Amino acid sequence: MAGINGITDEILLEARKQAEDIIAGAKVSADAVREKARADSLVLRENRAGEAARQADILRSRARSQSSLLRRQALLSAKQEIIESVIEKAYDRLSGLDDDAYFDILGRLLKKAVRPEAGELCLSAGDLERLPADFAAAAAAIAREAGGSLTVSPEAAPIDNGFILKYGGIEENCSLRALFSSMKDQLQDKVNAALW
Repeated sequence: MAGINGITDEILLEARKQAEDIIAGAKVSADAVREKARADSLVLRENRAGEAARQADILRSRARSQSSLLRRQALLSAKQEIIESVIEKAYDRLSGLDDDAYFDILGRLLKKAVRPEAGELCLSAGDLERLPADFAAAAAAIAREAGGSLTVSPEAAPIDNGFILKYGGIEENCSLRALFSSMKDQLQDKVNAALW
């Protein structure tokens, strides 16, 4: 788990840097909008004295509102992109772990998902190719602890990674992509809290 924390810390550091760069860019854009509004208001003052002053105030107010809105929208969009990027990088790093670490994580996921009944564990084609010799026995032991039984299917599941549990006619998709999708809101909240 320490490796995942290190990976997460590295991703968060990179995301913070990206966020700072995006915020700096948004500030520059907001300043440019304000400068343009100031320039427009000076021209109006010269041409229309009293009316120009009133119009300039209106334009400045609108420009400030527009600038503020654009900045908030840019920041929100940037934050969302960074959060999604961080989550995708975490997914990629988890998918790319070495065999021992990867199957250790699958074992921990299996402990949470296994049911006290007879079932079948279906892995992706790539995971079947790199399956450690002792994983089927470890999966069966996990199922026994939960009061059930589990066999590893020799046929590949149509997923990239993780596993599918089959109990009778019911399938539970425990692929990493499905787990990340089901926890998307929680992951976004955690990344958001860590970055901002």
